This record gives sequence, C-alpha cells and structure tokens, in this order.
Amino acid sequence: MNLKLSILLFVALLGFCGFSTNKSIEQQAEATLKPYILKEAEWAMKQQPITVTAESSERSAGDKHDFYSEGDYWWPNPDNPAGPYIQKDGLTNPQNFVAHRLAMIRFSRIIGALASAYKITHDEKYVKQAVLHLKAWFIDKKTFMNPNLQYAQAIKGVATGRGIGIIDTIQLMEVAQGVEVLEGSSSLDQGTLMGIKSWFSEYLTWLTTHQYGKDEMNAKNNHGTCWTMQVACFAKFTGNSELMKFCADRYKDVLLPTQMAADGSFPLELKRTKPYGYSIFNLDAMSTICQILSTKNDNLWEYQTADGKSIKKGIAFLEPYLKDKNTWPYPHDVMHWESWPVAQPALIFGAAAYQDQNWLNIWKALDHDPNDEEIIRNLPVRHPLIWLN
Repeated sequence: MNLKLSILLFVALLGFCGFSTNKSIEQQAEATLKPYILKEAEWAMKQQPITVTAESSERSAGDKHDFYSEGDYWWPNPDNPAGPYIQKDGLTNPQNFVAHRLAMIRFSRIIGALASAYKITHDEKYVKQAVLHLKAWFIDKKTFMNPNLQYAQAIKGVATGRGIGIIDTIQLMEVAQGVEVLEGSSSLDQGTLMGIKSWFSEYLTWLTTHQYGKDEMNAKNNHGTCWTMQVACFAKFTGNSELMKFCADRYKDVLLPTQMAADGSFPLELKRTKPYGYSIFNLDAMSTICQILSTKNDNLWEYQTADGKSIKKGIAFLEPYLKDKNTWPYPHDVMHWESWPVAQPALIFGAAAYQDQNWLNIWKALDHDPNDEEIIRNLPVRHPLIWLN
C-alpha cells in the first residue's frame, strides 16, 4: 500500500471513530448547537417583553421597578407559622416569590437565543426583536428594572434583602454578552446601546460599593465566585478595565487558592447538601471567569498557583463524574440529583482553551436543552456560542 493511500485510510478511520480532522472546536460547537439555537430563536421571536413590573409581592420592601426574590431554602416555622422563616438547607420552598427571577431567566434565554441566531445567520430580524426586550428592561420608564438588588433573596421576618441575593443576576450575563454580539448591527441604534451600557455601569457601581455587594464579594464559596464572574462580565461589557483587572487578580489571589483543594475539588461545595450540583456550578463559574478575562498577556486558563491549583485541574477533577455520574464517590444531592449534569460550560470552554477533543465529546453527549428549572437557574451560560471567539 502506498503512503498516500495509507494516509487517506487513516483519515477516514479517524472520521469513522468520531474524531474531527478538519473542524475546529468552535465549528464543532456551532454544528452541535445550531438546531437548538434556531428552535429557541423561533420561540423567542414570538415573545413579548415581561419585566419586573409585570408581577409584584406584598412582602417586597421595594417598589414595582425593584427586583425581588426570596431565599430558596427558607420555610415557615411549624412551631410559629406567623413568625420568622427558618432554614432547611438544600430544600427549596415552592411557595416563595420567584416571579422576578423567572422573568429574568426568560429574558436571558430570549437574548441568548436571538444573539446566537444572529451570530449564525446575520439576520437583522433577531436584533430587532432583541431590542424590544432590551428597551423594556433597561430604558422604558414604565417597565425598566432599577439597577440594584437591594431586595433579592429576602427572608420573611428576617431580612428585606441580602447580599446573597446578588447571585440572582447571573441571569443578566448572557444579556450583556448577547448585546456585545449584536453591537455591530444597524438595528441596534447607538442611543439604545448607550442606555443599556449606562444601566450596567450603574449596576456595577452598586455591586462594588453597597454593603450587600461587599458581603457577596467576600463570600468564601460559589457566591464569591459568582460575584466576581458577574462583575467581570459587566465590566468587560462597559469597558471598565480597572474592574476587569480587579476580578482577574481576585481569581488568582483569592478564589483559586482558597476554594480549590490540591486535587482540584471544591471542599466547601462538597460539604453542602447538594455537593454534586454545587461543585459543577462553582466550576462553571470559575471557567466562565477565565473565558471572560483571559488575554494573551494574562491567560487565566494557563495560570496556576504556587502549589499547583489551576482551572485545568478543576475540570480534570470533575470530568469523570460529568461523563458518568454513577462514579461520584460523595453523597448524592438531596434534590435534583437526577437532572445533573447537562452540557456544562466548563467543558466547552475548557475544550476550546486547551483544544481538548475528549472534553468536547463529553459536552456534545450531554443535554443541551434542560427543562428542570433548578438546573436552568444554576447554569450561568446556556448559549456558549456567543462566548466563543
């Protein structure tokens, strides 16, 4: 057999075995996601804006423009039903007010889907539809949301709001990233774009100066990670290089060294009643920080601490349990165990960063269209195509 024929047979065999010989990680991701994107974008084209002003709770201490939510794991006290709520960690109270959170998740899904579809097709209809929702949330005086989270994750009889509630606006990250994808479109006028960026600038100021923001920044678990992830995302969107550097330094100096163990696990998450889901969630958040902030001169994907901790080690630790969760050696989550994992952003971002086909193949095989509300809420990136270069 001559050399040319041998090479052709080898290439054919690679293709038969499922390896990509001529498509980049990004191209494979787009091919995988395209059917889901176009289907969701078709749904998004039919949706009218729903903001925080559509529903309200009599328990909120804010006004109709204020986002309000209640702590998930807080319940009426059976010994004092009319008194302050008590905590049951990991067990969600279905009677708590979540309408604003659901509206924000819906908004995030709409913008993520429309921006993804626009990136694939360059069809201006997707931008025009996105603008309707963006104006409603950030600009229209009748329906806009105030740029703060003073009343998030309140607890009846205990607190009108908490810093811990800031985690609710991870849903706005794909809105900001989606607008970045739409920026070059003629259907997104400069006045609207500047209005949106002004809103996010105001929110960044609140996140970094209000005591709730400071409390959340200093949280030692996934809450501290998610504060950094959000601030990094919104700072990049608004061009705030000072805050971007602050977040990159915080990842290197605080999050990675204090939250990760030598084996790549997250001990504080493993102690929770949902150790599997929280470990995945925190890894996704750290990976997203790396995706947002990495530059040629400061590549967080390649950074490691003096004792060898790195995001690569974190993904490698969870990889076998994402591929087959039945091998998970720790306790099962008290709720939603059956719904994890899905197509986690840590896998696709890690695959792109390290050109790792194995991680991409695991990601491809997982669920790209989850319908469990708890999973959707804890999936900070649901439209990875808009995050990939």
